[in-house]
Amino acid sequence: MVQQRIALLGTSADPPTRGHQDLLEQLLHRYDRVATWASDNPMKQHGAPLAVRAMLLKALVGQLNSPDLDLAQDLSSPFTMVTLNRAHQRWPQHNLVFVVGSDLAAQIPHWKKADQWLGHCQIAIAPRQGWPLTPTALADLTRCGASVDVLDVEIPASASSDQRLAPQQQQVPSAVWPLLLEHNLYGLHPNHC
Repeated sequence: MVQQRIALLGTSADPPTRGHQDLLEQLLHRYDRVATWASDNPMKQHGAPLAVRAMLLKALVGQLNSPDLDLAQDLSSPFTMVTLNRAHQRWPQHNLVFVVGSDLAAQIPHWKKADQWLGHCQIAIAPRQGWPLTPTALADLTRCGASVDVLDVEIPASASSDQRLAPQQQQVPSAVWPLLLEHNLYGLHPNHC
């Protein structure tokens, strides 16, 4: 029996952008299943609480409306090792691929207990416009024992941090924008033009 390949994409989703949407759509074309969740990144300041960001990501998942896309919020943890253990318990017979954007590639070897999980994990890196993947970052991951696959995708430069400072409707998925207004997130309010 051929094992399914499941892409695992944790994200701050603070807020979800068209870049998140584009990446999820492209992952759905490359993997049998995609699981995503909102998480707290210990290296970032978040603009909204985790429960709110999970709600926003749920709206994006609903918008994409794919039977092969799961909102797996139970995988959420600030620590990758915990997330991967939860994923292995949930899908013990599947090939799991941990997906990150190129903006995070150089940070991964410095994540908590990275030396304990990198050698047991397949990582897929999605190149993001504006965040080139350096040979040094790839070499560091390989030296730490990671099996790395650089995806042949390029994710637009839309960044959640930019949307927190100055939200632009065209950069936010259509299912997410009304929630930003409804909950007065990131300085938006229902009368925002």
